[in-house]
Amino acid sequence: MIDPRFSSLAIFIACYALFVVFQKHRSWVAAGGAIAVVVTGALPWHDAVFEAVSWNVIGLFVGTLVLADLFLHSRMPAVMAERLVSRTRTASGAMVAVCVLSGALSVFVENVAVVLLVAPVALSLADKLKVSPLRLIIFIALSSNLQGTATLIGDPPSMLLAGFMKMDFNDFFFYHGRPGIFFAVQVGALASIAVIAWFLRAHHQATGTMSVETVRSWTPSVLLIALVIGLATSTVWDPDFEWFAGVYTLVLAVIGLVWYRWVAKWGRTRDLMKGLDWDTSVFLVGVFVIVGALSSSGWLERLSAATSDAVGGSVFLAFVAIVAISVVISGFVDNVPFLAVMIPVVQQVAARMNAEVPLLMFGLLIGACLGGNITPVGASANVVAMGILRKRGTTVSFGEFMTLGIPFTVAAVVAACVLVWVVWS
Repeated sequence: MIDPRFSSLAIFIACYALFVVFQKHRSWVAAGGAIAVVVTGALPWHDAVFEAVSWNVIGLFVGTLVLADLFLHSRMPAVMAERLVSRTRTASGAMVAVCVLSGALSVFVENVAVVLLVAPVALSLADKLKVSPLRLIIFIALSSNLQGTATLIGDPPSMLLAGFMKMDFNDFFFYHGRPGIFFAVQVGALASIAVIAWFLRAHHQATGTMSVETVRSWTPSVLLIALVIGLATSTVWDPDFEWFAGVYTLVLAVIGLVWYRWVAKWGRTRDLMKGLDWDTSVFLVGVFVIVGALSSSGWLERLSAATSDAVGGSVFLAFVAIVAISVVISGFVDNVPFLAVMIPVVQQVAARMNAEVPLLMFGLLIGACLGGNITPVGASANVVAMGILRKRGTTVSFGEFMTLGIPFTVAAVVAACVLVWVVWS
């Protein structure tokens, strides 16, 4: 029988390579890798199901998908975007405002959904101003990716970090009495807004008014507010982040689906459920199992030891190296499996170097989430943005995208990491 230590490593390497080659089929790759882990004996099935997978995170993710989709169907985000544009005086101001709103929505709604929702408003604005929508659409995607890092429910990587570090919703704002990742992201957002304003500075014409939709129902907004309030008080019921977040979010999702089916009647519930991101849900489960096998075989401990030795005991070098490597790798590879591997590694590096764990963890999260903004394939929101532009007859090359993505990313990452270093070093 194959040594579990080597089979777990071989399966992980094979899956990681396939994630890059077959990005559209990543859920199948992850599921196949998880099955291979169990079949080869690298991880017993009961450990894979009950220990490796964080079902609390999975429940939180799936429930949030449902609530966010109901929120989009209510047309509330579209109303917010159109009213915001109508109240700005100049074209550049309107464009920057749309990007800021995209980021704000991504704190609560999945990034791809935000891009799909705000893009029609942006395209309408570009048509009215008779300008190319290229830069505006790209900056909407980049802003969405940035702010998805700010809170527990913003993006899967944030949920992964929360599950591993037992962080609740409030910990993203203040962790152990100090400013958390939320404020670092906002500092990065301010820096990125300056970059956006610079690239859009030439548009001085007036915007005029836009037709404003009406909100179909306030119920989805109420459910989303209830989600935030419930997660903010979750430590009372579940201080170790083991069950409450997932169960509570799923309960709200079920309430929302019942309301959608019997009260709103905006469409078939089956169609709404089919449209959810089940691909990422399966992908997360598979990655949990694959990384769980890698961890149990001792490879993550070896990697942490090698990382500590490479930086020579310097916490600053470790911080810079973790951020830089995360940015570069996440520019080309999905950040979920990367983070799943690196989170336990970084925790062990911090322990070996006697460094503050949040310092290195927050640097890792910032680098991995914002690094996807470098290239058009670094994040799903970017891919969707490119598709929207392609349908409009605008083809964006790697070089054109990176001309915008690199300055945006560098400004946001440097500003955010400076605050993290000042607060946690």
